[in-house]
Amino acid sequence: MAPAVQKIALSASRDIPFNKLVLSQSNVRRLKAGVSIDELAEDIARRGLLQSLNVRPVLDDDGTETGMFEIPAGGRRYRALELLVKAKRLNKTAPVPCVVREARTDISAEEDSLAENAHRAALHPLDQFRAFRTLRDQGLTEEEIAARFFVSTAIVKQRLKLVTVSETLLNAYAEDEMTLDQLMAFTVSSDHARQEQVWESVQHSWSKEAYQIRRMLTENTVRASDRRVRFVTTDAYEAAGGIVLRDLFQDDDGGWIENVPLLEQLVADKLKAEAEAIAREGWKWIEVAADFPYGHTRGLRSITGTSADLTEDERAQREALRNELDELEAEYAEADELPDEVDARLGEIEDALEAFESRPVHYDPAEIPRAGAFVSIRHDGQLSVDRGYVRPEDEVAVGDTEGNTHGGEDGAGDPTGTVQRTVITIGGEQSGQDDDEDVVKPLPERLLTELTAHRTLALRDALASNPHVAMTALIHKLVRDTFQHVSSTGCLEASVRHIFFSVQAEDLKDSASAKAIDERQEAWQADLPTDDDALWAKIDGLDDASRMALLAHCVSFGVNALYEKANPYGAGPTTHGVQQRIHEADRLARAVGLDMVAVGWRPTVDNYLGRVTKPRILEAVREAKNEATAQLIDHLKKGDMAKEAERLLADSGWLPEPLRLAPLDADVAEQPDDETDTLPAFLTEDDEAEDEEQQPVAAE
Repeated sequence: MAPAVQKIALSASRDIPFNKLVLSQSNVRRLKAGVSIDELAEDIARRGLLQSLNVRPVLDDDGTETGMFEIPAGGRRYRALELLVKAKRLNKTAPVPCVVREARTDISAEEDSLAENAHRAALHPLDQFRAFRTLRDQGLTEEEIAARFFVSTAIVKQRLKLVTVSETLLNAYAEDEMTLDQLMAFTVSSDHARQEQVWESVQHSWSKEAYQIRRMLTENTVRASDRRVRFVTTDAYEAAGGIVLRDLFQDDDGGWIENVPLLEQLVADKLKAEAEAIAREGWKWIEVAADFPYGHTRGLRSITGTSADLTEDERAQREALRNELDELEAEYAEADELPDEVDARLGEIEDALEAFESRPVHYDPAEIPRAGAFVSIRHDGQLSVDRGYVRPEDEVAVGDTEGNTHGGEDGAGDPTGTVQRTVITIGGEQSGQDDDEDVVKPLPERLLTELTAHRTLALRDALASNPHVAMTALIHKLVRDTFQHVSSTGCLEASVRHIFFSVQAEDLKDSASAKAIDERQEAWQADLPTDDDALWAKIDGLDDASRMALLAHCVSFGVNALYEKANPYGAGPTTHGVQQRIHEADRLARAVGLDMVAVGWRPTVDNYLGRVTKPRILEAVREAKNEATAQLIDHLKKGDMAKEAERLLADSGWLPEPLRLAPLDADVAEQPDDETDTLPAFLTEDDEAEDEEQQPVAAE
């Protein structure tokens, strides 16, 4: 028969008056740790005693119970109660819940005290974080939570921030797969998918420190200390709907700006507004950028302005400020640290004196209409305006008079009596200053280059498929080299220089022309040997059709039908060079019968319609359909109009002018270098205007 299991007898619990309790010398806790006695007393006063005291009867010398009880476990709670009694917030005879150990037991009081403290399991930090969140969900504020648990409000905010991390990462932290420092690093981003992506990439890596996690989470952001952010201010950015990523666990220098395109737009808008205000001074041009490269004023003449003289009162005020500054500096020269009010006053004086030194500069009214200014952002986020620079093409010609320059505040030099309009360039793109939406403005230069890159690629593909035209083009070049001496190469040399596209649309690489050229290139490359002698033998052994096809393929890589902005300083294409290039490209396109519709180009929001003004969109619909169709969408906003126009033009065969095949009667004979060719309409405007709704594009 199995022996009976001996049942355990628990110690009895009862209420004992406070004045019958005394501290035991057997309590093993000697060092202060955790919540202070004062804070514990406040907590007991608010919510009552949550845990009973562990007590034993006090015996006299004869072993008889005296009616008093000592406390080997629960001494801090007793001291907190004692403070409440002394403050008369608790009666000294108030009953205290106690677990009473028998006087005579084999277990010592020291062992009970040690067991109570040693067997206590500390609350897991994640449990505390989640408990704080629950309290907040129950309606408590962060300040109330902090007051009730005797921590700072900042700590509560930190704990609450931790539980905003992805649940997947919280579980990893709970399973000790992640350290607290790593978990804290993930709080800089609120994107759970991105958090999990970063953790997936670093958890098995040798480099998974907290700083590495923060760097990966903020790699596509901008520091709040960046000059652009300081220029527009984080308040304006957040008011526009932007999010600032913050790190509550270390100094983040203001955090990180998450929405960089929004920041760039705010910077551009504010700089444009500042530039428009400066334009009212009468400058011919203003260039705007967040920052200009070193040497951006090279080649420009700087005109000298004069600062307005100080009045007698202003001179006296400046002298008084200088004297006060000298007195304060002398008085506190030996001080280790300046008083706050003195430090503040010194700052005010320095700012006032600096204002006297940076007074507005006045320029010669005759110079302003031909000069310009640079508007940018200083390193400290303040606006920087550098006025008074004249470009070489704006200099007065020898023998000309001041009266022949148009402009000025009253338009005195202009026979029409009109005032010139300042040309504001933002990020390399001109910004129109009128709001006339009915004007069909010239196409932006970048869009022209992107469109003509499409045409160039299609023209290469067409030429490679037409050996007869390719041979004609090559022979034509050789004849010009031999008889006209227009080539810089030797008289017996002929070469094809591969033209690359520095500016191109995103869809260029996926076009039918690009794929056809790549396939042809790969096919020839696989068939041609790399050894030079073997290559000669291979070409020599090809039949005439294959030789012509290979020739056409090679010649096609030299086709350059790109529109590029002419450089007036001679470094790059000249105006005549671009004109001649477009003229020859039209002739070549007619020879090969190039049809951009047939090669797959269609007007879309991304490649054209979203890049031009509303009048341009309506003009396209009107040409492809009719006036009635254009009127159906003329009331729409720019974005909606572009989308609807894309649908209407999808199968219409409409092309923008740079992609159209020039008619034969528009062709003109080649002109000598000192004459000017006739250009298509889209190239005849000297000044292009960017769509006011398009974001600024950085200069190439």
